[in-house]
Amino acid sequence: MEKKNYAARAAIYAMGLVILAAGITMNIKTGLGVSTIISVPFAISSIWDVNFSLVTFATYALFVVIEMIIKGSDRTVIDWLQIPFSIVFSLLLNMFSKLLDFNFGHLWQNTLYLAAAIICTGAGMSMMIAMKFVPNPADGLAQAIGKAFGKNMGFGKNILDASCVAIACVIGLLFDKRIIGIGIGTVAAMLLVGRCVAVFDHFFKDRMKSAAGLAE
Repeated sequence: MEKKNYAARAAIYAMGLVILAAGITMNIKTGLGVSTIISVPFAISSIWDVNFSLVTFATYALFVVIEMIIKGSDRTVIDWLQIPFSIVFSLLLNMFSKLLDFNFGHLWQNTLYLAAAIICTGAGMSMMIAMKFVPNPADGLAQAIGKAFGKNMGFGKNILDASCVAIACVIGLLFDKRIIGIGIGTVAAMLLVGRCVAVFDHFFKDRMKSAAGLAE
Protein backbone atom coordinates (compact mmCIF):
# COMPACT_ATOMS: atom_id res chain seq x y z
CA MET A 1 0.00 0.00 0.00
CA GLU A 2 1.33 3.44 -0.95
CA LYS A 3 1.55 6.20 1.63
CA LYS A 4 -1.64 8.24 1.50
CA ASN A 5 -1.33 11.73 0.04
CA TYR A 6 -4.16 13.55 1.81
CA ALA A 7 -3.55 16.84 -0.05
CA ALA A 8 -3.89 15.13 -3.44
CA ARG A 9 -6.88 13.16 -2.20
CA ALA A 10 -8.66 16.31 -1.04
CA ALA A 11 -7.77 18.17 -4.24
CA ILE A 12 -9.12 15.42 -6.52
CA TYR A 13 -12.27 15.11 -4.41
CA ALA A 14 -12.85 18.88 -4.44
CA MET A 15 -12.26 19.02 -8.18
CA GLY A 16 -14.75 16.21 -8.69
CA LEU A 17 -17.30 18.05 -6.56
CA VAL A 18 -16.95 21.22 -8.63
CA ILE A 19 -17.15 19.33 -11.94
CA LEU A 20 -20.22 17.41 -10.73
CA ALA A 21 -22.01 20.63 -9.76
CA ALA A 22 -21.12 22.16 -13.13
CA GLY A 23 -22.40 19.10 -14.99
CA ILE A 24 -25.73 19.05 -13.16
CA THR A 25 -26.21 22.78 -13.73
CA MET A 26 -25.41 22.40 -17.44
CA ASN A 27 -27.97 19.60 -17.63
CA ILE A 28 -30.61 22.05 -16.36
CA LYS A 29 -29.53 24.87 -18.71
CA THR A 30 -30.04 22.76 -21.84
CA GLY A 31 -33.81 22.97 -21.39
CA LEU A 32 -34.03 19.33 -22.47
CA GLY A 33 -34.71 17.95 -19.00
CA VAL A 34 -32.90 17.97 -15.67
CA SER A 35 -30.95 15.07 -14.17
CA THR A 36 -32.99 12.56 -12.19
CA ILE A 37 -31.71 13.31 -8.69
CA ILE A 38 -32.49 17.00 -8.78
CA SER A 39 -35.80 16.63 -10.62
CA VAL A 40 -37.77 16.96 -7.37
CA PRO A 41 -36.11 20.17 -6.09
CA PHE A 42 -36.32 21.60 -9.62
CA ALA A 43 -40.08 20.97 -9.78
CA ILE A 44 -40.62 22.43 -6.30
CA SER A 45 -38.53 25.54 -6.98
CA SER A 46 -40.24 26.10 -10.35
CA ILE A 47 -43.79 25.83 -8.99
CA TRP A 48 -43.39 27.81 -5.78
CA ASP A 49 -40.54 30.10 -6.89
CA VAL A 50 -38.29 28.92 -4.05
CA ASN A 51 -34.50 29.16 -4.33
CA PHE A 52 -33.37 26.05 -6.20
CA SER A 53 -30.15 25.63 -4.20
CA LEU A 54 -32.06 25.83 -0.91
CA VAL A 55 -34.54 23.16 -2.01
CA THR A 56 -31.68 20.98 -3.26
CA PHE A 57 -30.00 21.21 0.13
CA ALA A 58 -33.27 20.22 1.86
CA THR A 59 -33.66 17.28 -0.54
CA TYR A 60 -30.10 16.08 0.02
CA ALA A 61 -30.52 16.43 3.79
CA LEU A 62 -33.64 14.25 3.52
CA PHE A 63 -31.59 11.71 1.54
CA VAL A 64 -29.09 11.59 4.40
CA VAL A 65 -31.84 11.06 7.00
CA ILE A 66 -33.40 8.23 4.96
CA GLU A 67 -29.94 6.69 4.48
CA MET A 68 -29.29 6.80 8.24
CA ILE A 69 -32.64 5.11 8.92
CA ILE A 70 -31.87 2.35 6.41
CA LYS A 71 -28.32 1.80 7.71
CA GLY A 72 -29.37 1.81 11.38
CA SER A 73 -26.48 0.87 13.64
CA ASP A 74 -24.17 0.60 10.61
CA ARG A 75 -24.10 4.38 10.17
CA THR A 76 -20.84 6.18 10.91
CA VAL A 77 -19.63 9.70 11.64
CA ILE A 78 -18.46 9.99 8.03
CA ASP A 79 -22.06 9.44 6.90
CA TRP A 80 -23.20 12.52 8.80
CA LEU A 81 -20.59 14.62 6.97
CA GLN A 82 -22.92 14.40 3.99
CA ILE A 83 -24.91 17.25 5.58
CA PRO A 84 -22.10 19.87 5.30
CA PHE A 85 -21.34 18.35 1.88
CA SER A 86 -24.91 19.20 0.87
CA ILE A 87 -24.43 22.82 1.95
CA VAL A 88 -21.27 23.22 -0.13
CA PHE A 89 -22.81 21.44 -3.11
CA SER A 90 -25.92 23.64 -2.99
CA LEU A 91 -23.76 26.77 -2.94
CA LEU A 92 -21.84 25.49 -5.97
CA LEU A 93 -25.11 24.88 -7.83
CA ASN A 94 -26.15 28.44 -7.06
CA MET A 95 -22.80 29.79 -8.30
CA PHE A 96 -22.84 27.81 -11.55
CA SER A 97 -26.48 28.72 -12.15
CA LYS A 98 -25.33 32.33 -12.42
CA LEU A 99 -22.10 31.66 -14.30
CA LEU A 100 -23.47 29.22 -16.88
CA ASP A 101 -26.33 31.39 -18.09
CA PHE A 102 -26.49 30.21 -21.69
CA ASN A 103 -29.55 30.23 -23.93
CA PHE A 104 -28.95 28.32 -27.15
CA GLY A 105 -31.48 28.72 -29.93
CA HIS A 106 -30.87 25.46 -31.80
CA LEU A 107 -31.52 21.87 -30.78
CA TRP A 108 -28.10 20.69 -31.95
CA GLN A 109 -26.42 23.25 -29.69
CA ASN A 110 -28.42 22.14 -26.67
CA THR A 111 -27.73 18.50 -27.54
CA LEU A 112 -23.98 19.11 -27.56
CA TYR A 113 -24.32 21.01 -24.30
CA LEU A 114 -26.24 18.07 -22.85
CA ALA A 115 -23.44 15.70 -23.93
CA ALA A 116 -20.90 17.92 -22.17
CA ALA A 117 -23.14 18.00 -19.07
CA ILE A 118 -23.35 14.21 -18.92
CA ILE A 119 -19.59 13.83 -19.37
CA CYS A 120 -18.89 16.34 -16.59
CA THR A 121 -21.39 14.65 -14.27
CA GLY A 122 -19.84 11.23 -14.86
CA ALA A 123 -16.28 12.53 -14.47
CA GLY A 124 -17.13 14.35 -11.23
CA MET A 125 -18.81 11.29 -9.77
CA SER A 126 -15.87 9.07 -10.71
CA MET A 127 -13.35 11.41 -9.06
CA MET A 128 -15.34 11.66 -5.84
CA ILE A 129 -16.08 7.96 -5.53
CA ALA A 130 -12.45 7.01 -6.23
CA MET A 131 -11.24 9.12 -3.29
CA LYS A 132 -13.44 7.19 -0.82
CA PHE A 133 -14.19 10.26 1.23
CA VAL A 134 -17.63 11.76 1.98
CA PRO A 135 -20.13 10.34 -0.52
CA ASN A 136 -22.61 12.42 -2.45
CA PRO A 137 -25.88 11.98 -0.45
CA ALA A 138 -27.58 10.57 -3.54
CA ASP A 139 -24.80 8.00 -3.96
CA GLY A 140 -24.84 7.21 -0.23
CA LEU A 141 -28.59 6.60 -0.29
CA ALA A 142 -28.34 4.54 -3.49
CA GLN A 143 -25.69 2.35 -1.86
CA ALA A 144 -27.83 1.92 1.27
CA ILE A 145 -30.90 0.99 -0.79
CA GLY A 146 -28.92 -1.52 -2.83
CA LYS A 147 -27.47 -3.12 0.30
CA ALA A 148 -30.90 -3.28 1.94
CA PHE A 149 -32.17 -5.33 -1.02
CA GLY A 150 -29.04 -7.46 -1.11
CA LYS A 151 -27.99 -5.84 -4.38
CA ASN A 152 -25.28 -3.44 -5.52
CA MET A 153 -25.22 0.35 -5.70
CA GLY A 154 -26.35 0.30 -9.35
CA PHE A 155 -29.62 -1.35 -8.33
CA GLY A 156 -30.11 1.21 -5.58
CA LYS A 157 -29.45 4.06 -8.01
CA ASN A 158 -32.06 2.71 -10.41
CA ILE A 159 -34.61 2.65 -7.59
CA LEU A 160 -33.69 6.17 -6.45
CA ASP A 161 -33.69 7.60 -10.00
CA ALA A 162 -37.11 6.13 -10.79
CA SER A 163 -38.51 7.33 -7.46
CA CYS A 164 -37.26 10.89 -7.94
CA VAL A 165 -38.66 11.14 -11.47
CA ALA A 166 -42.02 9.70 -10.36
CA ILE A 167 -42.27 12.11 -7.41
CA ALA A 168 -41.32 15.08 -9.61
CA CYS A 169 -44.02 14.12 -12.13
CA VAL A 170 -46.65 13.76 -9.40
CA ILE A 171 -45.73 17.13 -7.86
CA GLY A 172 -45.90 18.85 -11.25
CA LEU A 173 -49.24 17.31 -12.24
CA LEU A 174 -50.87 17.91 -8.85
CA PHE A 175 -49.80 21.50 -8.31
CA ASP A 176 -49.18 22.87 -11.81
CA LYS A 177 -51.09 20.44 -14.06
CA ARG A 178 -47.96 19.67 -16.08
CA ILE A 179 -44.74 17.68 -15.87
CA ILE A 180 -41.84 19.98 -15.04
CA GLY A 181 -38.18 19.42 -15.88
CA ILE A 182 -38.53 15.87 -17.19
CA GLY A 183 -37.44 15.31 -20.77
CA ILE A 184 -34.99 13.63 -23.10
CA GLY A 185 -32.15 15.14 -21.08
CA THR A 186 -33.42 13.32 -18.00
CA VAL A 187 -33.53 10.00 -19.84
CA ALA A 188 -30.11 10.59 -21.39
CA ALA A 189 -28.59 11.37 -18.00
CA MET A 190 -30.20 8.29 -16.46
CA LEU A 191 -28.82 6.02 -19.19
CA LEU A 192 -25.43 7.56 -19.92
CA VAL A 193 -23.96 9.03 -16.71
CA GLY A 194 -23.17 5.55 -15.40
CA ARG A 195 -21.44 4.71 -18.68
CA CYS A 196 -19.37 7.90 -18.43
CA VAL A 197 -18.35 6.95 -14.90
CA ALA A 198 -17.22 3.52 -16.17
CA VAL A 199 -15.20 5.04 -19.02
CA PHE A 200 -13.57 7.64 -16.76
CA ASP A 201 -12.77 4.92 -14.22
CA HIS A 202 -11.17 2.79 -16.94
CA PHE A 203 -8.77 5.53 -18.03
CA PHE A 204 -8.15 7.51 -14.86
CA LYS A 205 -9.20 5.66 -11.69
CA ASP A 206 -5.89 3.90 -11.10
CA ARG A 207 -3.95 7.11 -11.76
CA MET A 208 -6.11 9.10 -9.37
CA LYS A 209 -5.84 6.49 -6.63
CA SER A 210 -2.09 6.26 -7.13
CA ALA A 211 -1.75 10.04 -6.86
CA ALA A 212 -3.76 9.98 -3.62
CA GLY A 213 -1.82 7.02 -2.23
CA LEU A 214 -4.90 4.81 -2.29
CA ALA A 215 -3.63 2.26 -4.82
CA GLU A 216 -2.89 -1.20 -3.45
